[in-house]
Amino acid sequence: MPNRSWLFKSEPTAYSYDDLIADEVAEWDGVRNFQARNFLRDEIKAGDRVLFYHSNTKPPSVIGTAEVVRDGYPDHTAWDPNSDHPDLKSTTNNPIWYMVDIVPRGKFRNPVTLEDIKSNPLLSDMLLVRRGMRLSIQPVTSEEFQTICEMGR
Repeated sequence: MPNRSWLFKSEPTAYSYDDLIADEVAEWDGVRNFQARNFLRDEIKAGDRVLFYHSNTKPPSVIGTAEVVRDGYPDHTAWDPNSDHPDLKSTTNNPIWYMVDIVPRGKFRNPVTLEDIKSNPLLSDMLLVRRGMRLSIQPVTSEEFQTICEMGR
């Protein structure tokens, strides 16, 4: 099965691409949306490519790329009442939330802003530009991934 491509959103004040570079490997934890959880649990696999998107900043932008290096596994931060995103209904015996591990693959020379994406006709069908689309993890096509990478070079 060929590797897939994804867009992962993060607020840079919570976790930035520079944080990922410094950490070298990161647990993509804290996702508390069922549709995004299903992607993490069932569809995102080691070897998949990631566009790393800084959200809730001016301007929101794709900053670089990453790669998934560990398939989905239970998000232990849900079991920790002191974490930033606990969910005590999730347990080790019945995990609700999942995460993957990612590594940085390259920071863009030119961040690709949301406006850049919206103005590119090749990206007009991208989930990111759909009205009301707020998922923190979204699938992207190979063509969308490649187009954004070319824009960021």
